[in-house]
Amino acid sequence: MALTITGLSKTYPNGVRALNNISLTIGNLMFGLLGPNGAGKSSLMRTIATLQDPDSGSIDLDGLDVLKQKNDVRKILGYLPQEFGVYPKVSALDMLEHIAVMKGVVNKTERKQMVDAILNQTNLWDARKKSLSTYSGGMKQRFGIAQALLANPKLIIVDEPTAGLDPAERNRFLNLLSSIGSNVTVILSTHIVEDVRELCPRMAIISNGELLLEGAPAQALESLRGKIWSKVAASDAELREIESSFNVVSSHLIAGLNEVRIYADNNPGDGFRPVESSLEDVYFVNLARHTRN
Repeated sequence: MALTITGLSKTYPNGVRALNNISLTIGNLMFGLLGPNGAGKSSLMRTIATLQDPDSGSIDLDGLDVLKQKNDVRKILGYLPQEFGVYPKVSALDMLEHIAVMKGVVNKTERKQMVDAILNQTNLWDARKKSLSTYSGGMKQRFGIAQALLANPKLIIVDEPTAGLDPAERNRFLNLLSSIGSNVTVILSTHIVEDVRELCPRMAIISNGELLLEGAPAQALESLRGKIWSKVAASDAELREIESSFNVVSSHLIAGLNEVRIYADNNPGDGFRPVESSLEDVYFVNLARHTRN
């Protein structure tokens, strides 16, 4: 299964250009799509999920024209949007049964086996008869991926799935995503760098609708080897001086002081020490380059 996106562009009626000539090829793996809020990630996901048409470009899913053969694509698609509604008084069991029928699983025995297996896989079996309104945020996200897994999809799209989850629920959800299997294409759209680092063998970064980087996280990290330097700023004045003199990647508070990370090809001196690059550094360096250009 391969998803090939070629020259995809989309401008909304209000003039916002959400996608600008995006081209990507995604194989049978977990693919991470990183970008800040408003970068165009959701627009790209909605287009792949056949929910909106682009102004130009094409999408091929293993020989299917996604823009023209929408019904065929939907038969093999599982989609968890960033925000989704549920019928509050309906149980997870009944809702999944209903969705399975809508996806064409008409055999009652087959449908029961499928729903029961997914409830167990998503760790919702014990709460299967409870109304969805009683579910916590993490449980609702797990229900969301449960409905996306119905009918054995070949392409699964999850848009900002861990936003707002506490650390324990985030770990449960990431473990669930990683267990889906290698014979499925999974696109994980997020602004949380750690989600991609933990799960995805390949990734892309987009900003303002443009593709900034595509490749393996390990290769992206290697490109910054020996070029990330760190220093703790002793005062706000020193922090401002660093910001005006160097290419600042990020800064973090540690014990009330700002630890500043900068990008430099050579040792900048001035008390900076070399540090291992992180995927967060890759993310911010590419965003900064795009902003400067």
